[in-house]
Formats: sequence, C-alpha cells, structure tokens
Amino acid sequence: MSRRAAREGSGGAARPRKRRRGRGPWGWIIAVVVVLGLVTAGGVYVWSNYSEKIQDLLGIAPPNDYPGEGTGEEVTIVIESGDIGADVARKLEKAGVTKTFEAFYALLLADSSITFEPGNYRLQKEMSAEAALKALQDPANKIINRVTIPEGVRASSALELISSATQLPLEELQAEAANFTQFGIPANSPSIEGWLFPATYQFDPGITAHDAIKMLVDQMFATLDAAGVAPENRFTVLTMASIVQRESGPKLEDMPKIARVFLNRLDRGMNLQSDATVHYGVSDTSSVWTSPEQRADASNPYNTYANPGLPIGPIGLPGADAINAAVHPADGTWLYFVTVNLKTGETVFSNTLAEHEKAAKQLYSWCKESDENAAYCA
Repeated sequence: MSRRAAREGSGGAARPRKRRRGRGPWGWIIAVVVVLGLVTAGGVYVWSNYSEKIQDLLGIAPPNDYPGEGTGEEVTIVIESGDIGADVARKLEKAGVTKTFEAFYALLLADSSITFEPGNYRLQKEMSAEAALKALQDPANKIINRVTIPEGVRASSALELISSATQLPLEELQAEAANFTQFGIPANSPSIEGWLFPATYQFDPGITAHDAIKMLVDQMFATLDAAGVAPENRFTVLTMASIVQRESGPKLEDMPKIARVFLNRLDRGMNLQSDATVHYGVSDTSSVWTSPEQRADASNPYNTYANPGLPIGPIGLPGADAINAAVHPADGTWLYFVTVNLKTGETVFSNTLAEHEKAAKQLYSWCKESDENAAYCA
C-alpha cells in the first residue's frame, strides 16, 4: 500500500477536508482599529510624560514658548525701578508666566523701543511671550491701590481710608501712627494729627503700614519745605494751617484772609474763638455751631474761646493752600469773619465787633430763607 493510500484511508476514496471559516473584511478592520487604539492610547501617555526625553533622543528641539493667552491662574509680577529687559524675562520665567527666558527676551532684542514701567502687574500662568509682553504694556493690568485723602479730614479718617484701599489692618496703621516720632515728627506734637499730607496716593501691593504712613508724612515735609517753612516752625505752621483749613469754605482765595484774622487776634492778645477747634476737642462734627457750655469749657485744650493762643496741636490735615495761607497771610486789619452763605462760601470780614454782629445776622437770615438753607445750618 502506498503512503498516499494509507493517508487517504483503506477505501481508496479521498476524505473531504474541513473548510476553515475565514475572517472576512470586517474582522480585519476591527482588529486594526483595536490595535491602533491601543497604540494611540499608549502613545498619548508616553508622549505626555516623556516627550522632552524623546525629543532629546531624536534630536528634536521642543518649543520654547507657550501657545496661548494663559491658563487663567493669576500671577503678580513686580517690576522694580532699574529693572532691565533681562530682569523682566527672568521674573516671567520664574513665575511660570512664560515657558523660557529666551522666548520673551527674543521679543525685546527684536524691538529696542520696548520699555517697562515700575509697578505690580496682573498676568497669568503659561502665557505666550507675545501675550505676556502685551499684558505688561497694558495699563489695565497694572495693580493700583489708589486712595484720596481730602483736605481737612482728621488723621483717624485718613488711616481708615488707607486701610480700606490697601487691606492693611487698621490696628497696624494706628500702632505705627501712635509711634509718630519715628517719622521725624517732633515729640511736642500731641499726635500724628496734621502731619499726614492730604492728596491722592497709589500704594503698591504688599506695602507695609510703616511705609504707607511714611509716604504721607514725607509728602507733608516736602510741602512745608516748598512753602519755605523751617523745620523748627513746622508744628506752629501746621497748627495754624489746620484751623484755616477747617474754618474756610469752598473759596480758596479767602484762606489768606482767614489766616490774617487769626494772626491779628494773636498779635492783640485776643482769643482765636474758633468753633472748629472746640469741635475737635469734643470730637463733635454734627453741627456748625458750638454751645455756650462747650465754649466755656476751659478743660478742653483745643477750646480757643476759653484758652488763649493756638490750641495744643493741629485739628486736621491741612492742604497746600492752607499751609501757604498760614505762611503768606493777606494784608489787612480784620479781626472777625463769618460765612454768610454756607452754600457758596461767601464770607464777610470785619474790623469791629459791631460790623461782625451785623454780618452774623445775615447768616441767621440766610439759614431761615428755605429748608434747603436750614439743612446747611443744622
């Protein structure tokens, strides 16, 4: 028997072979998709975690810049006076704003006209170098804590305004203000009252209570220096200027006249008789008038009805106009003044008591003319 026959069986007839079931076209497609999915998923993981190493092995340089406007996470960049472009580029990279120093610095090398203003700027993490540059040049991104201290307010009010603008605890500001001699204010001053210059200030984020107060005191010193006030005369000038500031109305041109009235009274040995000083001593700002009891209280060291000379210190924060009025009073012989229209600030200056009493009647009449006027006279 041949081997062929033996394999085919003894009957000689060939046994039919089993036909294998094929995959068909859809099977192959599904298989390819599954394999590609596995490869892709693994590739994403590998690339996201090892892309820099892979690029380094392949000799491919990774991009040195972020692609967009940032992640939305805010970052504060501080540009100090004297910082050059390289300093800014390093700060941006260190803060995670730009990806590399080179990306931002290349923009500066391409345009030598680019400059930076000192200050604090609000940027975002992972910004493109170009977006970061635009953000630094946009004034809207500069962080500014601005506060306006009005003329004539008390130091306590000024500290509250600073606290509100800077978020510095009021207690810290009050503690620094209580130790006022550290700022060069003379020890004979009863407090820091009068020594904070009223103006509009911009405070950098992170400013300390000490530095915030020092800024206002230094500005007052500069204003006094500009007015020609010697350091030994600062206290007296500020005290007089603060009274002029509080007693004056909206007409700045009356300030030198008011200063002259008070100086004339001092020269003649007359008491100043300023309602504003009495109000300060009793912490009362609810009325333009003083009561007979308040005017008679000599225990109030700010009462210039009962006590001769200037009060023991300033009664508010005088501005530059009041300071200049105290230093350069108008020429005149007036001994009295009264504002006869509290709305416009019209003021009558008199040489005699009889003239003054006549002017005072004008004020009383004005107060009774209308309910609107009466509200000013409350």
